[in-house]
Amino acid sequence: RREDLWVREGKILNPEKLFFDEKGSADIQLDCKDSIIAPGFIDVQINGGFGVDFSLATDDFKSGIALVSQKILSHGVTSFCPTLVTSPPSVYHQVLPQISIRNGGAHGAGILGAHLEGPFISKEKKGAHPEHCLRTFEEGAFQDLLATYGSLDCVRIVTLAPEMKRSSEVIRELTTRGICVSLGHSVANLSQAEEAVQHGATFITHLFNAMLPFHHRDPGIVGLLTSDKIPAGRRVFYGMISDGIHTNPAALRIAHRAHPKGLVLVTDAIAGMGLAPGRHTLGQQVVEIDGLNTYIAGTKTLSGSVATMDTCVRHFQEATGCSVETALEAASLHPAQLLGIEHKKGTLDYDSDADFLMLNDGLYVQATYIAGEEVWRQDALGM
Repeated sequence: RREDLWVREGKILNPEKLFFDEKGSADIQLDCKDSIIAPGFIDVQINGGFGVDFSLATDDFKSGIALVSQKILSHGVTSFCPTLVTSPPSVYHQVLPQISIRNGGAHGAGILGAHLEGPFISKEKKGAHPEHCLRTFEEGAFQDLLATYGSLDCVRIVTLAPEMKRSSEVIRELTTRGICVSLGHSVANLSQAEEAVQHGATFITHLFNAMLPFHHRDPGIVGLLTSDKIPAGRRVFYGMISDGIHTNPAALRIAHRAHPKGLVLVTDAIAGMGLAPGRHTLGQQVVEIDGLNTYIAGTKTLSGSVATMDTCVRHFQEATGCSVETALEAASLHPAQLLGIEHKKGTLDYDSDADFLMLNDGLYVQATYIAGEEVWRQDALGM
């Protein structure tokens, strides 16, 4: 629609109230010059970027996370979940207390809470996760998890393999605490995946990657996209790394056509995002970047991506031929719904947070706003 967007005190305003009740008008007017205005992007899986690795316990961890949150404003990301890959307990104990949930602003994108990907995942589908750090649930399953992570105060998402013994009680316990459980790095069959969803799991970590391939007699976790065993009123969301490397465009189209309302674009970006090709880290491992490919050094095992969120949105739109709105919602509305914050973020509805982007018709970000304040703008020379 061609119309004005009204913002006051960091929220999107219903102008009727202003016109009729307060007889007011705008203090500041901005000409958006035919830009597309879209909700800010939300990245629920990002391992780092610009030389910063969220899975490394460093003394200046806070300045690292601050740098990434600043730099991703230019990609249109207004809030994110810093993601830790499988690590020793000491790393969780050092890093998690240094992650604080906070609003975004000129200092950078908002932090919605941590995404802990592992260590309770399958050895067969560990991907780029170090095998010696993987763990299983023992007798006191949830206590094991607590002891491993140290604290769940800032945790928003936990990725685990649902075929593990005692995972059901862990999923239930995490869900009751408002933590989103994601299924991934797993050899689960469809009934194990469905059982996990019945216990409260709502997300699939990077669909197709690090799971059993689709098989017509047992489609595995991928089968959740069209399962008839999902509890009424519940939706399963699934992350996709839409960088043209992790998933063939045809697979992206299959997933999108099967379950369009569940697709959540994630970057799964690693420390090398935004840097020159060469050797970088991902937690305990060394990775090599060659163009848009990232491999564990000396192997052909993919390890995260160096794609930016706006690149993923453009690739998704191009690969599927979906509408611009659909492409933008996969990076904004759907992740907000997954985290249960769609009343505040991911839309341009009245009373929601004024986190929005101005994009050109090619879906390149021109400007990023958080709480109604401009926090990044493409300079006139850029592009």
